Amino acid sequence: MAEEAPLAARAALAPDPSVPGEHVKPFTPEQAREIVMSLQNPAVFCDMAFDWPALRWNATYLAELLAGKKIRFRMGTKGVGTAPLFETECSYLEATLEEFLAWNGGQPSCSCGPFSGYDLCKYWAYADYKYIAKVFEDKPDNFQDIRWSDFGFPGRNGRESTLWIGSAGASTPCHLDSYGCNLVLQVQGRKRWHLYQPEDFSFLYPTRIPYEESSVFSRVNVINPNLKSFPQFKKAQAHVVTLLPGQVLFVPRHWWHYVESIDPITVSINSWIELDTDHEARIEEAITRTLICAIKSAENPSASDCWLNPTEIEVTSHETNLQYLNRAVFGYLEHQKSGIIEHKDPATPHTEEKLSGPCKRRKVQMNAEFQDSKSVPCEPHRKMIKKEKLEQIPFGQSLFQVLPQSLETADPTTAAESDCKDFLNEKGGHLRKLHCEGKTAVMNSISGAFVEQKDTGCSASSPQTVICTNDLLDCVLNPQVISLMAHLLLERVSV
Repeated sequence: MAEEAPLAARAALAPDPSVPGEHVKPFTPEQAREIVMSLQNPAVFCDMAFDWPALRWNATYLAELLAGKKIRFRMGTKGVGTAPLFETECSYLEATLEEFLAWNGGQPSCSCGPFSGYDLCKYWAYADYKYIAKVFEDKPDNFQDIRWSDFGFPGRNGRESTLWIGSAGASTPCHLDSYGCNLVLQVQGRKRWHLYQPEDFSFLYPTRIPYEESSVFSRVNVINPNLKSFPQFKKAQAHVVTLLPGQVLFVPRHWWHYVESIDPITVSINSWIELDTDHEARIEEAITRTLICAIKSAENPSASDCWLNPTEIEVTSHETNLQYLNRAVFGYLEHQKSGIIEHKDPATPHTEEKLSGPCKRRKVQMNAEFQDSKSVPCEPHRKMIKKEKLEQIPFGQSLFQVLPQSLETADPTTAAESDCKDFLNEKGGHLRKLHCEGKTAVMNSISGAFVEQKDTGCSASSPQTVICTNDLLDCVLNPQVISLMAHLLLERVSV
């Protein structure tokens, strides 16, 4: 058999999309998948979704398609403070997309429904994290409008995707996802992404409060950081990109990201791609849930600390959490025995089925079945192939890297934005709760230094307390600690 040509050479042989009459995708599904599984840094794909029916999913189209269907919106303030605006600090309402559009368009309050109590100049609205399988449960044919198969994942469509609809200023707190890597299609408007590499982990001051399965939040407001409280953040290097309609952003595993809508209306669709490393991550997430539920449930119930993110439907019992942990461990060991991989990473997808309900633990969607799923490389194997393949990746107009701000010589989105003006016009697009007011000296879990900050969980009646529950949890639930615990636990059960 002839030796396979390098990826860059094979991509060069594809028809030129700039040639009239040859409007084709720059990469075949096999090439796109190979690129995705080789990339170490975020990158943007262009011209890979121009024929997706989902590109007509602007807010107006969706309002007609989902006429009368109420959706939950998160309402946040537009003011920029030095503290992150966690989801526990937002208010929530149920409204239709028609009411959202009326409010966003400045229509009379009578047509805005629940939005009428919110000043558009002061608030933004975000219908975020809506599983398309749930939103379109009575319209399954629409799942086919989304074609992740073009990226080499046959059978993956809207059933394994989520929908995001926001107004100007709507944002997602800076966090990293425990599971999978991420593909994001921008449909309407523009969104600005601030991304940080996994190596910047300690500079982002990670926390599991507010708690949400598979999300590690940063205590830093990356847009307006408090460098007195978080001095190490200045060492973090932001990779910033403005995602335009029709473009697809690839977010590698464990990259931190803060996302903000910068146009009056934004719509985007994403899907988390499963990786073998997710199986071990399920064990770590099970340990985290077991510990935080046990410790926070034992705390004074009168404390006004909203530690559970609104996306988590309940505080699960210790017995349930241990069942989840045992299933995750069992799945991991069964996966090892199967011989699918040789290294010490991961379990089966069935451990994801632990609890019912629309929890965010389903970032890697259950029932996501596509051909050749076993060929998704695990992390150690990916590292082995990356050196060989990274140099072959054909970066250019159809695929550009999201570079660190200090390394950007030219913003590739500037040219892309001018190219998308007609498309923008056509689409109509334009992208933890702190209850205690007192301060106390607490130990920084990364540097070990004592810094003055707002009290996040201490009772007001004990001002002399130096270490409170949340400070303890920030240390105990540090992902690096949890990873060590998972390996020690696996050693114990493997004996």
